[in-house]
Formats: sequence, structure tokens, C-alpha cells
Amino acid sequence: MMAAPAAQLGFVLHVFAEGPNVSAAQVAAHVTVGDYRDADALRAFARGVDVLTFDHEHVPGPLLRELASEGINIQPPPAALAHAQDKLLMREAVERLGFPNPRWARASVPAELEAFGDTHGWPVVLKTPRGGYDGKGVMVLRSAAELPKASTWFTGEDLLVEEHVPFTRELAVLVARTPSGEAAAWPVMESVQVDSVCDEVIAPAQGLAEPVARAAVEAALRIAEALEVTGVMAVELFETPSSDAGFLVNELAMRPHNSGHWTMDGSVTGQFEQHLRAVLDLPLGDTSLTADVAVMRNYLGGSNTDTYAAYRSALSSDPSAKVHFYGKDIRPGRKIGHVNVVGATGETVEQVRARAGLTAAILRDGTASGKDPS
Repeated sequence: MMAAPAAQLGFVLHVFAEGPNVSAAQVAAHVTVGDYRDADALRAFARGVDVLTFDHEHVPGPLLRELASEGINIQPPPAALAHAQDKLLMREAVERLGFPNPRWARASVPAELEAFGDTHGWPVVLKTPRGGYDGKGVMVLRSAAELPKASTWFTGEDLLVEEHVPFTRELAVLVARTPSGEAAAWPVMESVQVDSVCDEVIAPAQGLAEPVARAAVEAALRIAEALEVTGVMAVELFETPSSDAGFLVNELAMRPHNSGHWTMDGSVTGQFEQHLRAVLDLPLGDTSLTADVAVMRNYLGGSNTDTYAAYRSALSSDPSAKVHFYGKDIRPGRKIGHVNVVGATGETVEQVRARAGLTAAILRDGTASGKDPS
């Protein structure tokens, strides 16, 4: 999704991909296939580009620090990216900066997990500090009686244990920052999760008190500045009326993020163009919305195994909907694309959501009614 804005701006995008058929490799003119954990392969690739940036946080930190010490231009810098790679490091940073965390602790043995639950109340949330996403690496324990199911997670390294937050809804703030310090933010958005996977994003978040929205944006910008983040960063939040700030920080992601896909069609400057501008230290674009509301709806693998066969029905159902397909093999529950719908004049938020949901359902199931599209 960075390929189109790169082409528009005249930048040459060179992708280091784990295989020839991954999404980015299908659209980039220049592709190197290799293992991002292979120091020599990544070094050879990095020396051929002006700036090295990421679409995930899994490249090993020690390897990135080694490349940075050799003069490779890495954005975001390894020291910043570490806070998105390690949830314990992130929790410490958020606490140090004075922003609201859930109650949390390190746990290296089950007894420490049990003590946390007895002190702060059950249920609790156990997380692996590294590598988790979309609900992976996360376990909810309802009581001390469920401790045995977490036993295999304790391998000698610290885990993160958090209180189970009684939040009202999930929010996110997307910001971008350049190496020279210019920063910009999009409005606070609402993220709707289904089975721990982002299902829908509504921008801006409806009915959010202005002081809370302002504080959330200010927190995201301050985190980006303090950690010297470059490129796009998503700050995921829990809306919690019981908190003085009105929210708690959930997680950080230092890359274009699923919660910001709506910006491709609903903002003057989309997150992928903004990320390119930011990591290249160019002036940032306008983050204003192009309408009163924009909605993104993910579509996951479902009963329809041929997305293109559903295009006639999906595209005719709503000519203003924008479909973004990732070119992935389709399997149940896998994110394979998203739909963006921008509100028309006089349209309600629920009407916009319904339109996005209908198009996504057709792509997932073949037709909205489940019948053959022909």
C-alpha cells in the first residue's frame, strides 16, 4: 500500500520480502527475497537504499543496532522501534513519561502472576513481551485456578501481566514524525475488535469528549517526541471513564497500522504517503478528514474463496466504496483486505458503517445474501 504513493512522489520502492508472493512483492518494481533475520542479506539490501523502514516490528533489534552503527539510515531508529518490539520496555517508557498505563508487572514465574492477580484482582491479562499481534501472545486468566494453562509460557524470561481493563471502547491515535522533529496527528479514531482482530475503524471517534480527544493526541505526539520516533506511529488506547485522563495506553506500533487504513481515502494525506514523507525527512502532509466521517471495514477469509469473482456484486453495491485487496491466499479468519467508505453530505455514521459492512460482507461471502453472484 506504500507502492502507489511512492510512485506518485517519484520514489523508488525496494522491498525486502520473505517470499516472492507476499503482498508487497506483488506490486513493487524492485524486490529482494530473503530472511530479515539474516544479517548479511539484510546488510547487503540496506546498503542499496537511502532509508530502511518497516511494515512490521519483527526484525531483530540487535541486528538493527548493528546496521545503524555501520551508518545505515534506519527509520524509525532501533532505539525507538524497541518500544514497539518489547511491551515491557513500552510499559516502562509510558510510565516514565507520566501517561496512564493499566496496572502491570513483570512475571517470570507463576507465583508472581498469582500474586499480581490476588493483589489487583482477577481476571488478569498475560502477554509475551515480543512477537504478539491480533490476539496472539495474549492470554486472559479468569482466576488463580487457571494458572496451569499458562505454565508453558514461563520459560525463564519475563512476561508482562496486566489488569483486565474494564474499558468502554478501544481508541487509537495515529501520528507521524520526521527526523528533524516535525509532527502531525490524525483525529482520534475508534477501533472495533472482533475475536481480538480489528474489524472496523470509525474516524473520528464519535461522542468522544473534546478534552479526552485533545489529551490523547497530545499524549501520542509527546510519546513520539520523547522516544524519537520517526515515520507513522499508532498509539492504541482504552477509553476508561474511571481514569483521570479518560484513557489508558494499550500498545504502540511504529509503522503504518491497520487502524489508519481509512486515511487512504478519508484524509487529505494517507498514512502510507505520510510515512514516506516522514522517514525521508520531507514536510508532512495535511491530516484533515475529507468528510465528516470515514469508516474502514476489514474483510477476512470466509466462505468465498475467489475475491475477484465477488467484485461485480461488491463494486456495484456501492460505487463510492473503495476496495483494497492484499493479494493474500484466502483462508478462514485471515485479513485479506479492507473497504473504506467516506460519508456523504447528510449521511449518518450508522449509514456509512452499514455501507462499508455490506461491501465487506459481499467480498467475504460472495454476496450479501450468500447466493451465487451471478
